[in-house]
Amino acid sequence: MNRNRADSDRVAHPLFQEGGGGSTPTSALDLVFSTCGRDVFARLNLLWHSRLPLIGASHGRVYYIAEHGCTAYAVAMWSNPVARLLPQREWLELRRLAIASDAPKNTASRMLGWMARDVKQRFPGVVRLISYQDCEVHTGGIYKAAGWQQATGYVSRARGWAKENGGGRDRIGRTNQAVAPRMRWEKQLM
Repeated sequence: MNRNRADSDRVAHPLFQEGGGGSTPTSALDLVFSTCGRDVFARLNLLWHSRLPLIGASHGRVYYIAEHGCTAYAVAMWSNPVARLLPQREWLELRRLAIASDAPKNTASRMLGWMARDVKQRFPGVVRLISYQDCEVHTGGIYKAAGWQQATGYVSRARGWAKENGGGRDRIGRTNQAVAPRMRWEKQLM
């Protein structure tokens, strides 16, 4: 992946600027949220995500972007829950939320609120949203600010995956899933 190309994807129309608050947003209220394609999401997630820049063969149901003027500041991907025992059509899981380092304060919680409202309209059969907080690097503040609740008693233990390397030894491979302890957050849509 050419890092310069991802930077150029961030600016959709570099020759034109919208009027209003200038070229740099001063508040998350200045952002405009919409859906985007998987390729745009994947390139920006690779550029910005703090721990899981790879998405592998993940099958997203919807991808979102937060922009101001012609510049992107955040992206997100929602899919059916990874855990096969969870309701696969009635719940959606936030698989990735990646925010640019120069995004306005409160971008993440504002985007969570907007996406919840959009999912409710876009997918009327979805009744619950879930997401997993990486406990090693995040506090869960964005979920609290957006009105989400911690799943009672749910904290996963750290885990990884091993791959046979042909020499009889296991080696830890790269994964597109979190391996740190995680807290599940939920939002009811009904």
